[in-house]
Amino acid sequence: MYHLKKPCQSEIEIKKSRFIAYVEPVANRAEAMQRLAELRRQYPDARHHCWVLLSETDSGLDDDGEPGGTAAKPMYNVLMHRKLTNVLAVVVRYFGGIKLGAGGLVRAYSQAVSEALADAELVAVVRSKTLWFGVPFALESALRRWCEQQGVPILEADYGEAVRLRVRLPEDSADAQCAALADSLHGALTVIADD
Repeated sequence: MYHLKKPCQSEIEIKKSRFIAYVEPVANRAEAMQRLAELRRQYPDARHHCWVLLSETDSGLDDDGEPGGTAAKPMYNVLMHRKLTNVLAVVVRYFGGIKLGAGGLVRAYSQAVSEALADAELVAVVRSKTLWFGVPFALESALRRWCEQQGVPILEADYGEAVRLRVRLPEDSADAQCAALADSLHGALTVIADD
């Protein structure tokens, strides 16, 4: 899966209809709907504002008055083919007076999104997991040094009977990193999954 590094845009004209495509990174549905509302205000006289949202927490699509399956579904297919997540695609259409037919609409909406993504910079999604590392106070500096050397972000610290640091590790290497850290601390490490 990939994220967009920055928003991208394109505009095409087919048989006098204008298709203005925006493909943008979003964190959640609320952010996507806010952006869609902005585009509706920016293009109030457009006939259609078709959109697709793909995110880790929520997804959705809307043909906004186009015949069912001729706008949002083709846009969705382009995004899925590119393996994108946390992305909003909106295509604003100004009708030019010539009907395109179902096949023509499918091609137009697909092309608009594809052209917007033609020069897009994609960033690979690295799945992560959040854990609590616990050590005696005497080993706190060693644990913090290890985190710094490994590029492991410390999200939170908790001081009670021992030191607990909440960290984020790449999911695919978390077990190996925990084992290596436990070895370097001579077994004086507790690891608790963060719920």
